[in-house]
Amino acid sequence: MRNFKGKTIIVTGATSGIGEKTCEQLIKHKAQVIMIARSTEKLKKMQEKLFNLYQRSSEFYTVDLSNQSEWKQTLEEIMKKHQSIDGIINNAGFGIFDHAVTMTSEDIEKMFQVNVFAIMEATKALLPYFMKQKHGHIINIASFAGKIATSKSSIYSATKHAVLGYTNAVRSEVKPYGVYVTSVNLGPVRTAFFQTADPSGAYQKAVSRYMLDPESVAKHIIKNLFKPKREINLPKWMEFGSRMYAMAPGIAEKLMSGSLNKK
Repeated sequence: MRNFKGKTIIVTGATSGIGEKTCEQLIKHKAQVIMIARSTEKLKKMQEKLFNLYQRSSEFYTVDLSNQSEWKQTLEEIMKKHQSIDGIINNAGFGIFDHAVTMTSEDIEKMFQVNVFAIMEATKALLPYFMKQKHGHIINIASFAGKIATSKSSIYSATKHAVLGYTNAVRSEVKPYGVYVTSVNLGPVRTAFFQTADPSGAYQKAVSRYMLDPESVAKHIIKNLFKPKREINLPKWMEFGSRMYAMAPGIAEKLMSGSLNKK
């Protein structure tokens, strides 16, 4: 079993889904976990759960990641308190599946704030420390929506395309400093994400047979933590589809039209 004793790792979106399961795995592997989420009540419950499971303490900060100044201030507080931060898992994010013509400006702005700008703010704050200490790992939870855009996901796909572009560029910039930057590209995962993205439940029903389990995703993240992994792609058959789409998008859209238009 991998041992992360002495490693301090920040996890955003820590109280549910992939974030929750990742925190559990990190504590299990003896890491010091700093949890970030919007709800103090949920964070307290998560802290208690982790202690009850593994008798290890954790800490948390209540932050609305759509508020850039609040997030920046929190990052400054964390870095003042800790001599070293070893990694961050940027898991927080949300989607709204709707046609481009009916998306509200408020929803568009908030989606970019949480899915993209919060990652950029954290990266900008932490990179000087990572580069100075010659190690660190940034893991950004992205999506295959960042590789293949589909109907009713125009804004969500745009945010994930932005995350992938940013992740790839930063990776090349910090490689000489021993800092790792990884994107996690996922298909649909069985989490509360769909309560906002798909309130009708129609999309969830259509893809239920191949939805990923959040605990399985978390274990893949842990397996690759502090390793120079460029991407984690799950499920593998979607990785094949995304490669085909990149090489021949027109042909791929025709062949995969049924799979690409389930929303």
